[in-house]
Amino acid sequence: MEAAKREGREAWLAAVPTIVSDLAERWSLTVGPPFQPGGQTAWVAPARDAAGNDMVMKVGWQHPEALHEAQGLRAWAGQGAVRLYAAEELDDTVGLLLEICRPGTALASRPEAEQDLVVSDILRRLWSVPTPGHPFRALQIMCDQWADEFEMKVAAGRSRLDHGLAREGMSLFRSLPATADREVLLCTDLHAHNVLAAEREPWLLVDPKPYVGDPTYDPLQHLLNCEQRLRSDPRGLATSLADLLDLDRERLVLWLFARCVQESPDWPVLADVALHLAPR
Repeated sequence: MEAAKREGREAWLAAVPTIVSDLAERWSLTVGPPFQPGGQTAWVAPARDAAGNDMVMKVGWQHPEALHEAQGLRAWAGQGAVRLYAAEELDDTVGLLLEICRPGTALASRPEAEQDLVVSDILRRLWSVPTPGHPFRALQIMCDQWADEFEMKVAAGRSRLDHGLAREGMSLFRSLPATADREVLLCTDLHAHNVLAAEREPWLLVDPKPYVGDPTYDPLQHLLNCEQRLRSDPRGLATSLADLLDLDRERLVLWLFARCVQESPDWPVLADVALHLAPR
């Protein structure tokens, strides 16, 4: 699976210059050099349309982890996230024409106490009830897939967690999505590097990975990125964010425990955090 994914990405990378040229012609754009450092599955650059408006062109590899970005941005309509001006799907590529963020400084440059407040404010604004017939996948689908992948890593000897703890973590990771008391449109990948300083609003989200499900899941990526606080006081960190978001404290702690277990084979420090958070 990983080899096939790698081959697909490499084939897509080889086609990016042609794709960029085609979209620039279609949208009547002058496109600048890509932003640096670049990503691994998307090509992103400043662009200007025929009327002289500055925008951003994003050309992304349309792999399973990156579906429905355009639909999510349309649903949010600029509320806490960048605006979407146009989108095109071309085979294994999605092209997006987006609002530009100026100055574009990442929220990660700010102290974590400020990050907590900004992330919490944005999440509150994103959590809308999806409309009937929406295209977004259920959070349960992602959690089940990640749990399956974790169990394959355990079978391959890649986990240093006690097997009982690993089973408990994955049992929660599979069951928590089904026990939510409400379901909303989620970002699932909101962290301080994906929030940029802008002019229309102080901070705007970029690069969401929308799903529908339990809002208590959505702070997890931010929590994982606060590594020093996560290692020193993971429960305190989780309860602080839960209070900012009016979420159930213990439920967020359980989600954080399960996610730390799931990530631990590739992020070993999280094994220690999982041990600290393990239900007694």
